[in-house]
Amino acid sequence: MYEHHLSDNGQVLSLRKDGHETRFHAIWLRDNAQDAQTRSPANGQRLIALRDISEDLAISAAEITGTRLSLTFQPEDRSIDYDLAWLERHAYDRPAERRPGWTADPVETWDSRLMERLPTADFGAVQSDPAALQGWLADIARYGFGKLTGGPVQDQALMQVVDLFGHVRETNYGRHFEVRTEVNPTNLAYTGLGLQAHTDNPYRDPVPTIQVLYCLESSAAGGENMVVDGFRVAERLRDENQDWFNVLSRHCARFEYAGSDGVILRSRRPMIELAPDGELIGVRFNNRSAAAITDVPFDEMATYYAAYRRMGEIIDDPAMEVSFRLEPGESFLVDNTRVLHARKAYSGTGTRWFQGCYADMDGLHSTLASLQERRPEAAE
Repeated sequence: MYEHHLSDNGQVLSLRKDGHETRFHAIWLRDNAQDAQTRSPANGQRLIALRDISEDLAISAAEITGTRLSLTFQPEDRSIDYDLAWLERHAYDRPAERRPGWTADPVETWDSRLMERLPTADFGAVQSDPAALQGWLADIARYGFGKLTGGPVQDQALMQVVDLFGHVRETNYGRHFEVRTEVNPTNLAYTGLGLQAHTDNPYRDPVPTIQVLYCLESSAAGGENMVVDGFRVAERLRDENQDWFNVLSRHCARFEYAGSDGVILRSRRPMIELAPDGELIGVRFNNRSAAAITDVPFDEMATYYAAYRRMGEIIDDPAMEVSFRLEPGESFLVDNTRVLHARKAYSGTGTRWFQGCYADMDGLHSTLASLQERRPEAAE
């Protein structure tokens, strides 16, 4: 049962439920009204600008009826209804102090123990069953990666993976790229060498936020794929040494790629990226593409390199890795702003042919949200 209290000047409304009080400013409530004159019923976009709301705005009356809250705003002299559950979900009155490096829902950080519950789905199931697709995409949103089995063994089948949730992001490598041994390759990914766990394309701004790798041939010995949760790496570094975490999140590294004719890509971003309120939102780590670091003050450079070294050691720790072998028709997807991926060395005998492409997490989140909105209706 909700109770409400209105401040004397009508600038703050307080809601109380089960002994817990949540406050809302009048201007926030008016700006976030969901009525048809404020938001388009067709697409939910706001129909008014802040300039359309009086600077002298105040709430003159409030009433709760069942699950609805009715507020009357002055000087409009207009009543608008609010869903109490919606207000509860969007409440912003909470303790402000959070330790830098906190992660938002539904992120769950992990280490090698995730091997016991590898986020995996069947390709045919996610293509035909919205519930299976929703579950797989939800796992990717939670863990930052997911594997698919049972896919077709055919050229560019990876495009069918991207079609499940979004669109290919084309780069200078094309709509997709081939990953197999080459003579005099332009990129170390095209050799049989093992690769340290890394994020892809840190020299781009913005980076592609999804990478898909799809197996078409895999008879060479070795070459297991490996993933490491960069967010868990950042948490471990922070827990070991707050100064090291701070120096890698406060100063920018530089990355560069100039391996192809007519292509010189550069970016300047921190290895550990935080939002202004301290939320952990990204990790960039790729030793092969690291350029000279020039944005760290002299007095902090030694600390920066100590932190950089330790971050690499944590990434290389076997206790952090989840590894798996892909067979033809299998693929995996990683959130390239969070999960580092690697490949163990493989022999020169046999064949190993993968195809890769890039996409973006906004499409995945959009598809997931749409499926989550639809599921309750489908159950009715």
